[in-house]
Formats: sequence, structure tokens, C-alpha cells
Amino acid sequence: MFSFSTLRTGALCLGLFALAGAASAQTKIAIVNLQKAVLESEEIKKASADMEAKYKPRQEAAQKIEKELQGIQAQLQNGAGKLTPQAEQDLQTTGQRRQRELQHISEDLQTEVNAERTDILQKASVKMQDVVKKVAEEKGFDMVVDTQVTIYFKGAMEITNDVLAAYNKANPVKK
Repeated sequence: MFSFSTLRTGALCLGLFALAGAASAQTKIAIVNLQKAVLESEEIKKASADMEAKYKPRQEAAQKIEKELQGIQAQLQNGAGKLTPQAEQDLQTTGQRRQRELQHISEDLQTEVNAERTDILQKASVKMQDVVKKVAEEKGFDMVVDTQVTIYFKGAMEITNDVLAAYNKANPVKK
């Protein structure tokens, strides 16, 4: 009885060790820098250029108002004591009005840019995750971990460049 239970326990332990060894030998893990892949994609680069072109006129308008405000400030400083009280009051009123316009333009511009950027990045991130899944399945990986939550990994495990290439291929950008 002693030998049978010892034999059974030994066989069970051997089986568990074999399963653990087989499981760890078969598990393939890859690492991806999802943020890098998204930000370096051709789609995001084009979207960034498109946004820059779209909002450039409004940025230039804000810069023009800033220069105008600098001019008003210079007139007030250079004309101190030389301007009539009415002229000084008019310059100050104009400066305050233009300052409010600048603030309004800047806030609206920032809000729109942030909303559009967030929308574009969210959509690209969802598509990128789908591409990561596809690349992982093609390469036989059981798990893909993002570099931002990984403390250490061997460089050979990283598939960011493969994912980026697959993403750009799946989402071609019109030049």
C-alpha cells in the first residue's frame, strides 16, 4: 500500500511537472508598443497634417490679433502723456475687446483640436488593436502585452514594427 500510494503520488507529481513544462514551452508571448504604433502610422501622420492645414487659418488669425495687441500696448506705452485721454481710452477699449476675441478664438480652437485629435486617436487605437490580434494570430502568439505595462522583455519579443507595417497596409493613406 505504501509503495502504491508513493508511486501514485510520484506519477501525479511527474505529470504535473510535465504539464507545467509543456504549457510554458508552448505559450508564445509578444510585446507591442501600441502608442508608438498608433502615433507612427501613416494614417495618423496624414491626419495630423490635415488637422494642421485645417486649423492654420484660425491659428494665423489668433497670431494676427496677438500682434495687434502688442501694437496697441506699444502705442499706449510710447504715447503715455502724449495721447489725449479719449485716444488712450479708445486704445484701451480696443485692446480689451481684441483680448476677449483672442481668448474666445484660442479656447474654441483648442477645444475643437482636442476633440478631433481624441476622436482620431480613439478610432485608430481600435483599428490598431484589431491589427495586433490579426498579427498575433498569424504569428501564433498566445498573448500580446503592451510595453507600457511590462517591466522587462527581450527585444526579440517585440512586434511593434510588424504591427505598424500591417496597420499601414490595412489602412492605406491617399497621398
